[in-house]
Amino acid sequence: MIEQDLQIKAPDGTADAVLFRAEQGKAPGVIFLTDIGGIRAENKGIARRLAEKGYTVLMPNVFYRTGRPPMFTFTPTMGEERTMKRFGELAAPMTPERVERDAAAYVDFLATNDAVSAGKFGVVGYCFTGAFAMRTAAVRPDKIAAAASFHGGGLYNDTPASPHHALSRIKSRLYFGHAINDQSMPADAIAKLEKALAAWGGKYESETYDGAYHGWTTPGVPAYNEAQANRAFDKLATLFAQTLK
Repeated sequence: MIEQDLQIKAPDGTADAVLFRAEQGKAPGVIFLTDIGGIRAENKGIARRLAEKGYTVLMPNVFYRTGRPPMFTFTPTMGEERTMKRFGELAAPMTPERVERDAAAYVDFLATNDAVSAGKFGVVGYCFTGAFAMRTAAVRPDKIAAAASFHGGGLYNDTPASPHHALSRIKSRLYFGHAINDQSMPADAIAKLEKALAAWGGKYESETYDGAYHGWTTPGVPAYNEAQANRAFDKLATLFAQTLK
């Protein structure tokens, strides 16, 4: 497996990225959108594991407007003033319009890579970028066959900018893995999202992982739940196997 550092020409600058690919041949393309912690060893491990399943995986620095990895020079602690300040610095530039412009650039970049086979792509987002996965599917509906979100925050809200409004533009199969007691996506928001998904009429699955708190998929964070993280990975691998191969 090759881990290659790349630079992507993005709408508002240059986004650094990492590409995980086999040493030879082509494979279906997948875009891996990190949680708010950004590109680091823990999520590289998940992306590498996914690539080993037979995909060429692009992990862009979605926070390139703010800086390059590492996005934190200290260990983030929820509720701590400096942590919340840094979250705000990373999140503030990411308007829906910018997210969609970036997403289009990532898809188009991956499509030109010589390690990517012809055909449709998958995308997965974690935490803050669960909504980005939806917007990627919306901005390139004829290219994205599957989009997944794990412990995605703010997937439904009562504003015109809510990610669920993008459903009308999405053609892909969708998967949502929710956390329990998640302040960023509480039970009533999950219920409203599922109602919107049913009205949308596309193929989807939405489920809440028992005993899994926000961030459970990522090694190294306090909420990490190995058993449920493995289950989430298996769901993702199955989704992509059924839609991209």
